[in-house]
Amino acid sequence: MTDGVKIYGLCLERMRHQINIAKKKSQTGEFLEDDTFLLESYNTGDIDDIIDILELYDIEEKNLKGLHDKLEELADTVSILTRETLRFGFTDEGHLGLYLTLNKDSGFFEEPLQNAPALAYSGR
Repeated sequence: MTDGVKIYGLCLERMRHQINIAKKKSQTGEFLEDDTFLLESYNTGDIDDIIDILELYDIEEKNLKGLHDKLEELADTVSILTRETLRFGFTDEGHLGLYLTLNKDSGFFEEPLQNAPALAYSGR
């Protein structure tokens, strides 16, 4: 099933484990509305760092739009493989994060990269 599917620097087993933990937390009653959980934070907002961490070496454009498109594609692929709603977005500190949304109604997290802070680009 995963022939020809690229998940780059993400590990499906780790994602599934983190998703299970988030679902357990959701059931504790601490979260009232659509539950959105930060599964991973990459502790950077730098485009080059993000490309290296996630191994996105075939990215076409090293700018915010190119990164957004590649991360959206990656999140969609991993969402299909895990059967969950995953999206990339930025933490309050400006670091890239991978989010799980447990939305009982519709499903997808509304474009978290749309409100992204300006990313640093070192021009490597």
